[in-house]
Amino acid sequence: MQPPLRFELIAGGHSNLTYAVTDDSGTRWVLRRPPLGTRLATAHDVGREHRIISALRPTDVPVAPTVGLCDDEAVNDAPFYVMEFVDGRVVRSATEAAALVPDARRRAGHSLVDVLAAIHRVRPEDVGLGDLARHDGYISRQLRRWYQQFRETDEAVPGGLDLPAVHEAHDRLAARIPEQQAVAIVHGDYRLDNCMLGDDGDVVAVLDWEICTLGDPLADLGLLCVYWTDPDGVAVLPQAAPTVLEGFPRSSELVARYGEQSDLDLAALDFYVSFGFWKLTCIIAGVYARYAAGAMGDVPAEQVEGFRTMVDQLAAATLGSMPPSVGSGTTQ
Repeated sequence: MQPPLRFELIAGGHSNLTYAVTDDSGTRWVLRRPPLGTRLATAHDVGREHRIISALRPTDVPVAPTVGLCDDEAVNDAPFYVMEFVDGRVVRSATEAAALVPDARRRAGHSLVDVLAAIHRVRPEDVGLGDLARHDGYISRQLRRWYQQFRETDEAVPGGLDLPAVHEAHDRLAARIPEQQAVAIVHGDYRLDNCMLGDDGDVVAVLDWEICTLGDPLADLGLLCVYWTDPDGVAVLPQAAPTVLEGFPRSSELVARYGEQSDLDLAALDFYVSFGFWKLTCIIAGVYARYAAGAMGDVPAEQVEGFRTMVDQLAAATLGSMPPSVGSGTTQ
C-alpha cells in the first residue's frame, strides 16, 4: 500500500456505506462501514458481514476476498472492513442493463439463479457458520425482527409513518407460515443489483451480506421474484426495472430453473413473495427514516420524498400480493 489513499463513496447503497479506496500506485480496495448517525441495535453489523464473506470465500459462491476487519471505533468512528476490489458491473437501471447484449442479459438471469442455488447448497456447519443464527422458525423470527425494527423506525419519525398496511400484513403472514423445509444460508436481500456481473453476464461477486442469516431458502427466492419485473409487469422499485428488457428471462423461468437445482417443494412460493414485499416495506421505511434524519449525508428533499413514496407504494403492494390464503401450513 502506497499512501496517500483516496476515498470515493460508491453510489447505490442505502444502508452500509461503501467506499472505493485507491492508493498512490493505483491499487484499489473497497471499504464498508455503517451509515452515519444513530443506528438500530440489530442493523449494520459489518463484523457479521465480514465473517460471512470470509467463510464463503472457499466455496462455489463468488464473493470479494476480504482483507481485514477493524472494530476499534477510535480509528474511523465506526467498525469497518476492507475487501479486494472486484472488477465488474452492477446493473441498477435499464440504461445500465442496455449496455449488456440480450444474450448476456439472459445469461445474467440464469447465473443469478444458479448462484442463489449454490448459496443454498452450502452447509453452514461446513464453513464455520453453523452458529450464525437459529436453524428453525426462520419466518417467525424474521417477522418478529422486521416488525420490531419497523416499529422502532415508526417511533423515531416525528408523527409516525402512518402505515396500517404493514401491521395488517404482519398479522396475516404470521397466521399462515409454511413449514420450513430446510436450513440454509439466506442472503436476505438477493437481487440483480446486489450482484456484480462480468461482461458476459455471469455473476462475479455477490454483494451486501449485512442481513444474511440462517433459515428458509425460499425467502431468498420469493424476494428475488419481488425484484424481478417481467416485460408486462410494473416495477415495485427502480432496481426492479432493468429486467423488462429483451433477453432477461421471465420470473417463472427463474423459479423453474431454481426448482431444477433444488429438492424443495415450491408450492407455497406465493407466501414467500408476499413476505418479500412486506420485509422490503420495512427495510425501505428504515432507509427513508435515515435519509430524512440526514444520516446518509446531504441529499435533495425530492429524493427523500421519493423514498416516502416508495414506502407507501410497497405497503399497498404487500397487501395486493396476498391471495385469499397466503401460503399453507402452520405457524412456527
